[in-house]
Amino acid sequence: MHKLEKTWTREQELLMKFKKIWLYIWIFGAATCTVALTHKLLTYNRNEQLKMESQLPYGNYLPDSENPLIRVVLKTNGFQGIAHPKVELRAEGGLCIGEEKEVETITIEPDDARFQNGSIRISPQNEEKRIQVSSLTRGCGTPSYRGIMELYTTAEGIVIVNEVPLEEYLYGVVPSEMPASYHMEALKCQAVCARSYAYCQMLNFAYPGYQAHVDDSVSFQVYGNSGEKETTTKAVKETSGKKLTFQGQVVKTYYYSTSSGHSTDIRAWGSTITENKKYLKGVPICDEKGKDYEEKLPWYRWKASIHQDILQEFLEDYTGQKLGKLQEVSVTKRGTGDVALQLTVKGSQGSAVVETENKIRTALGGTGYNIEKQDGSIVKSTKLLPSAFFSIAKSGENYIIEGGGYGHGIGMSQNGANEMAKTGKTYRDILQFFYQGAKVK
Repeated sequence: MHKLEKTWTREQELLMKFKKIWLYIWIFGAATCTVALTHKLLTYNRNEQLKMESQLPYGNYLPDSENPLIRVVLKTNGFQGIAHPKVELRAEGGLCIGEEKEVETITIEPDDARFQNGSIRISPQNEEKRIQVSSLTRGCGTPSYRGIMELYTTAEGIVIVNEVPLEEYLYGVVPSEMPASYHMEALKCQAVCARSYAYCQMLNFAYPGYQAHVDDSVSFQVYGNSGEKETTTKAVKETSGKKLTFQGQVVKTYYYSTSSGHSTDIRAWGSTITENKKYLKGVPICDEKGKDYEEKLPWYRWKASIHQDILQEFLEDYTGQKLGKLQEVSVTKRGTGDVALQLTVKGSQGSAVVETENKIRTALGGTGYNIEKQDGSIVKSTKLLPSAFFSIAKSGENYIIEGGGYGHGIGMSQNGANEMAKTGKTYRDILQFFYQGAKVK
């Protein structure tokens, strides 16, 4: 080999070795930084949890503890507010207010003298009994709750906080969020989702003034609206402690009723898909042969006809703009799964743009028209359009909306999970299908 060629080869070899050395240094440095940042984040989260716990003197509220306590604000009838005009409680065997034993039934008014010492904590004398809130009405009738009640007086009325062990809280969530008649593997999915969601909520207070993590409405998870059922309690017990994790962290497990055959991602809410949110991908909800699991369900497809005057009223009320006679209403941007991300409205006096699935569903929702499901059944419209998976076109004086699914379409379809369970899928299979890359631990 020529001497010049040998020299050039050696220089190439040295350069390659030099690049490798710097690559190793870079990788080691990046890994070290990642470990350091992760440690700082975990330390921060732990300190925040300890700070939160220090505000509550009665028990263990850290979600990582063996049997943590969750604090739930019980909203008023119809879930309209949080301040009750008065509270009537009852427990078989009697109630205790602090150390004082009371009769089976008590009524607390906002001006009760016992509020002078702060909040009032009420528990059943027999820990195995539940407290019935006689002044409250839920889907199951008069609800009763495990754990204790803590009452706070305010200028508007009394705020009720139910303090209960997390696993027992789930006994009241799962049947309120999914029919107890569903397949056991689907119920287990719901139990894991509810536990994971609650865990994430327990890292902070949604109602800091009352040291409460959540309330009992759809703003978080519906709790206590349906009575406890044997099947749902079994699902909670058989998945005890199991949560969904992604990249080693417990994650929020969003879910909804029925899909249109495809889910979407969090861009439908106007959010950015960050690295820790990649488990919320849009996926086709079908079997190995491409058959949609929910294709025979009533809400899989639906149709609505809205008179242009009614739709104009809806859109003007929502946007706060004078639009005039509608000339065009169209979906001008779509996302994963063909979900509507942008609705453009043009009228004789103005135009408007509505973005994100919830806002679009709200703008097109309201009373005054019917929705026909694919099984022929007809229901009245509500404040939200069933889903944002739809198309819209004008026909005469009406706008025809043809859509599919029920709910926001992000995460797990509850009916999809039930249909998958019927085919022999386990709850782990189903959860890892809907939450891509996540693990059950």
